[in-house]
Amino acid sequence: MPSKRIVFFSLLMGLSLAVCITDGGDDQFGYSGFNGSNLTLDGAANITPSGLLELTNGTVWQKVHAFHPTPLRFHRTPNGTVQSFSLSFVFAILSTYPDLSGHGLAFFIAPNNNFSGAYPTQYLGLFNDQNNGATSNHIFAIELDTIKNHDLQDENHIGIDINNLHSLESHDAGYYDDKSAIFQRLVLTSHKVMQVWVDYDAEATQINVTMAPFRVAKPVRPLISTTYNLSMVLTSPAYVGFSSSTGTVTAQHYVLGWSFGMNTPAPPIDTTKLPQLPRLGQKAQSKALQITLPVPIVVFLFVAGTTICLLVRKNLRYAELHEDWEAE
Repeated sequence: MPSKRIVFFSLLMGLSLAVCITDGGDDQFGYSGFNGSNLTLDGAANITPSGLLELTNGTVWQKVHAFHPTPLRFHRTPNGTVQSFSLSFVFAILSTYPDLSGHGLAFFIAPNNNFSGAYPTQYLGLFNDQNNGATSNHIFAIELDTIKNHDLQDENHIGIDINNLHSLESHDAGYYDDKSAIFQRLVLTSHKVMQVWVDYDAEATQINVTMAPFRVAKPVRPLISTTYNLSMVLTSPAYVGFSSSTGTVTAQHYVLGWSFGMNTPAPPIDTTKLPQLPRLGQKAQSKALQITLPVPIVVFLFVAGTTICLLVRKNLRYAELHEDWEAE
């Protein structure tokens, strides 16, 4: 009899463990390239043949989104606290000009996958001029902003957004070197691959955001660290994904890899399997350079034209005097 109880208990524990593993699988994933990922895409977002998640494709006035195919349960119980989570993603931004770019991209957690009312440009496809800042949004986002906007913030920064593009906390893009502890600035539109880590500690309600150049280990000191209880922000279930937008200036926003873990560190992204970025064909040229270069050319042409006119007038005058002299 005891042996039957042991067998029954073992079967029950095994079944419970199997359910826990299945649930855990839904709340933990990793993409080292996106071929076969089955992401839900809208706008011009697509998966390239090489496996890149291409958010914007270099055209103007775009807003695009990419969602993990299934929503995640961030609350253990309907009215409970949000669970701890962590994520990481590898990205790159390619722009025609290094000093002008589309508006950037954002990782987000949202109550649904319908952003039809959101605007492109500085709203990053997440909000519009009416709901930006509304607590009913229930959106948590990490923005990578590449363009200066007088209504919001300066360019080239990373920020923590709670229902609002006026970031809760933000910092110039970069990282703190582990050896020197000195801040190293990164340029988001430099065409270089970079990695971002986001960690939320439910017990301490602490949000840490860290970034570094590609294949540089996660720095010990986060770039941004702040406290905010996400239990009143996030719904359950909720969708996770990326958003990006452009305005009058274009850019190509790419995600190369992405991982997520609930109550566990995000699985490592295998950097050896990440797809290669496309070539733009011609090295990005500064817009300021294109504007300033014609100035000396115009000055030269003006001086040369004036000189030629004076010489022609002088020769005509000489010819007239010569004719008058011959007539006399």
